[in-house]
Amino acid sequence: MSRYWSAVVHGLTPYVPGEQPKLADLVKLNTNENPYGPSPRVLEAIRGGTSDALRLYPDPLATELREAIAGFHGLDAAQVFVGNGSDEVLAHAFLALLKHETPILFPDIGYSFYPVYARLYGIAYREVPLTDAFEIRVEDYFRANGGIVFPNPNAPTGRLLALGEIERLLQANRDSAVVIDEAYIDFGGASAVPLIERHPQLLVVHTLSKSRALAGLRVGYALGHPDLIAGLVRVKDSFNSYPLDRLALAGGIAAMQDTAWFDATRKQIMASRENLATGLKALGFEVLPSAANFVFARHPGARGETLAARLREKRIIVRHFRTPERIADFLRITVGTEAQCATLLAAFEEILAACRALG
Repeated sequence: MSRYWSAVVHGLTPYVPGEQPKLADLVKLNTNENPYGPSPRVLEAIRGGTSDALRLYPDPLATELREAIAGFHGLDAAQVFVGNGSDEVLAHAFLALLKHETPILFPDIGYSFYPVYARLYGIAYREVPLTDAFEIRVEDYFRANGGIVFPNPNAPTGRLLALGEIERLLQANRDSAVVIDEAYIDFGGASAVPLIERHPQLLVVHTLSKSRALAGLRVGYALGHPDLIAGLVRVKDSFNSYPLDRLALAGGIAAMQDTAWFDATRKQIMASRENLATGLKALGFEVLPSAANFVFARHPGARGETLAARLREKRIIVRHFRTPERIADFLRITVGTEAQCATLLAAFEEILAACRALG
């Protein structure tokens, strides 16, 4: 540790992202990337953006992208905020909407960036335990708070909170912001976006990294009442007025406009997810219900750490969380192509047979 670090830096425990190993012939199922790639229209738009115009700053308001996003969701552009990936959007939401004297609330098993942001910005927080079935119980959030944030579907569990339950939560929390992180909502869930009209405290965060296969482009956005969006803009313009470059803007607009590609690829992933879950269950795995592009599974006959290590020996990587302890035997497995899922299932069959042989 450097003696030149500030006290804030000394106290940080940074987020640990999923591995991005540079290995040939790797079956990479650890970071929930889309296996099918972005729309060809996105690639064409990015190529078209590589012109002399790169010498100019991009639009700080991201006007065309915000209009494309608003059109897709049936909202007004004043209800849209964009940022450099949904992580940046969430970070701005923590500072703009969730930093109050009363602690904020989020699930004890959820996106592990939430406590990182809270500590970074000096925000008091309380982790609310999921049920034994790894579900959010909205009654647990019916108490004083400085704000609420949670992923839906949840990550890493994949479980979905129904819209009716979300509305109950919003009705019970009218005086604080409720941020719903819908990074995976396009893989089988009903978005909370229609609730924005009735609930001015609701902010819904989306990303183009998953269902639109643009994890490498870094485009995220938030939807909500114009007052919430204005708060996010104040933070952005106190940090970086140009979070999205010209290529990201061009690619993002094309991605939002190509609804055919978006629908076709996400439906294929949903079908593959069900096939993968069926295959895992046939091998004896417990698989939680998932509305995401991943499954969360454990096997009664082997520790999660052991399975992850044995898969790595076969050049297959999945995500294993050592903490909290009650999910230590689970693996979060990204839904890949049908071929990748078949490779994974065959590897599991061999590994489990070897485990049984060892007694």
